[in-house]
Amino acid sequence: MRALALLIAGIMLGSPAIAQTADGAVAQPAPRERGSGAYPAIFEERPELPDHVVYRPANLGALGRAKLGIYVFGNGGCSADGTSSRNHLLEIASHGYLVIASGTIPKPKSDAATSPAPGPAPGTKLTSATPTRALTDAIDWAQRENARAGSPFKGRIATTEIAASGWSCGGLQALSAAQDPRVTTAVIMNSGFFPEGANPIGGVVSDKALLKTLHGSILYVLGGPTDIAVANGTDDFQRIDHIPAALVNIPVGHGGTYMQPHGGIAAEVVTAWLDWRLKNDRTAAARFVGKDCGFCKDPRITIERKHFD
Repeated sequence: MRALALLIAGIMLGSPAIAQTADGAVAQPAPRERGSGAYPAIFEERPELPDHVVYRPANLGALGRAKLGIYVFGNGGCSADGTSSRNHLLEIASHGYLVIASGTIPKPKSDAATSPAPGPAPGTKLTSATPTRALTDAIDWAQRENARAGSPFKGRIATTEIAASGWSCGGLQALSAAQDPRVTTAVIMNSGFFPEGANPIGGVVSDKALLKTLHGSILYVLGGPTDIAVANGTDDFQRIDHIPAALVNIPVGHGGTYMQPHGGIAAEVVTAWLDWRLKNDRTAAARFVGKDCGFCKDPRITIERKHFD
């Protein structure tokens, strides 16, 4: 059970300073990380979308005629800290995506000593701080904002180009959200459904039968042999036999590369996947397709693929 608890715990990181903008959005005005893409990114809370953190290009006007694909994300541990993977999410947003994570921007902690939250009682399930529906709520909001008069996102969102993603427990949420017919592709990170009867998390679905009803395409990003989710994710990948699927292993363990500069190699892989699957970018596709694909020759990772014909 200790290992399973670690699987959904995620990594709780220090909270950035926050500020409120003129339109009511709560944002970090000067994040250390802005992403390496063409559109330096910020994150903020939007008053029209409670309990979510939105990552986007800081200057939406710089997009010109380009539109933002949608990337919704469940946090490690299904936590309510929508900034816990912020370097990963800022990196993706900087390449022209509207990224929406469950949760909020944590407020600065007081200096007063606090007791750690107690763990679950013996024999009881762990609990999720965010609901799975937060991912589909984010899709609903993005589609509304694209049409709403006065929205800064009006006409700027590619409302049919949608990825559902998440880390660890959040990856389980993404596998459920990916059942939504609006979702184009799924990106499951350091995660995978538990074997039957082994799910330790209350309120989060883990059902291998759902793999057969996935549509579009799917990418698994795992952390190599020391990732405690590697068996679950690998088993998922092996069971999927009806849609294009890829499995990338990065030998960094369960913690991934989320908070490395620009989100590390995992964000590079995910961005290329999104550029291919959502934007039909042929250069990005070449990193996955063919016997001499770009990632096939990359010594930092290993890759398995199927149904790419």
